[in-house]
Amino acid sequence: MQIGEVSERTGLSLRTIRHYEDVGVVVPSGRSMGGFRLYTEAEVRRLALVRRMRPLGFSLDDVRAVLELLEQLPDDGGPLPETDEQAHEELVARLRTYWVRADARCEDLRRQLGQAEDFARSLHGHLARLLDAAATADGSGVEAVR
Repeated sequence: MQIGEVSERTGLSLRTIRHYEDVGVVVPSGRSMGGFRLYTEAEVRRLALVRRMRPLGFSLDDVRAVLELLEQLPDDGGPLPETDEQAHEELVARLRTYWVRADARCEDLRRQLGQAEDFARSLHGHLARLLDAAATADGSGVEAVR
């Protein structure tokens, strides 16, 4: 598929997709006869994963490293093929490191969301009081929008 369709499917802008190509996060599988970038489902999945990682604040180096780690895992979700024990332990340790960082960032984002929601509720409360006061003052009896 061409970059426009990839953009629609991933929610990433054309500019962002091109940037990810420039920095080696994703590489189009080829080019059309007209020179347009062509992407496969695998590249779309890769870009969708990158998009999910963005709110976690990973650097581009981290994004590339996580993608490389995930590419080492079996597609079917089964156990790793026979590898040496040290390589397996290193893979587990590296994945655990990124998981801990992602989990900590999620907690931070939940805290921030809670604060934002508290603020939005306080604004709603202020607005409701103002509307109630205005309705009472002019005697219109118009109910505040809640």
